[in-house]
Formats: sequence, C-alpha cells, structure tokens
Amino acid sequence: MSEGPPTTPDGRYIVVRGRLWRATNPNLPEEKRQALVNQLMEARRAVRDAKGDDAALCKARARVQTAKEGLGERGPVWWDDGAPDYNRYLAKNTPYAEWWERRSASQKQ
Repeated sequence: MSEGPPTTPDGRYIVVRGRLWRATNPNLPEEKRQALVNQLMEARRAVRDAKGDDAALCKARARVQTAKEGLGERGPVWWDDGAPDYNRYLAKNTPYAEWWERRSASQKQ
C-alpha cells in the first residue's frame, strides 16, 4: 500500500511531482472532513460525467471548488501565523527548497 505523497514538515502542503499543493486543514473534525471528501468525490464524478454539457460542467466545477475550499485546500489559508501561501509553487522555488532537496536526494539512494 502506498504511503501517499510527501508532506512538508509543517504539514501545510503535499508534494506531487515537485509541486506544492495545499494540504487539507488538519483541524477539521473527522466527520466534517469525511463529508467534504465525499462531496468532492461526488463533484469530481459530476465533472467527468458532464461531457458536452457546459452548464452541468460549470456547476460541477463550482461544487469541486466549494468542497476544496471547505477542506482548506483552496481559498483562504487555514493557518493563522501570517505565513504566505505557496500553493502550486515548485518546492525548489520556496522556503521548502532545502527540505525538498534533502528528501529527494535520500529517495535516490
């Protein structure tokens, strides 16, 4: 079983193909988090199934956005220390660069 993508030491991001993606807010109660994940999966299926129907696609994408905002993966950041958001940045171009380089080097050994 896969352990999933690496997470930055502060838990704010996961890294996929060298790019930072904001992680789910760890402060969400499990029941709420699971409900939002279920909504997200349902919305993603609706995006997939909306082929050729622009109105349905637009509505489904809006549902994806709403679920992702609820999870803290989009919209305002979920941390409150004033740190900037590096969502979608390459890890090598952020303050996480040294951590990412060390991690990448250790994975090659």
